[in-house]
Amino acid sequence: MKDNELILKVLTPEGAVFEGAVEAVFLPGTKGRFEVLPGHAPIISSLDAGNVTWRSEGKESEVSIKTGALILDKNELKLCVQTV
Repeated sequence: MKDNELILKVLTPEGAVFEGAVEAVFLPGTKGRFEVLPGHAPIISSLDAGNVTWRSEGKESEVSIKTGALILDKNELKLCVQTV
């Protein structure tokens, strides 16, 4: 893993939607939309309905979610979500 990357894991009850290195993640938090970049402080947060978007190798991908939660520690971001 490079210093400018996060490891993102998007997990659903059906299985993993995405696992890999990303440059940025945009999330629909229950208190508003926010961005996570490499080096972000550890965080635990709930997620609201909306789109989770991530950028990897200059390309953006996304998944629509109903609800979820996340934990970020040491540049590893794990999302447990229910998809639409």
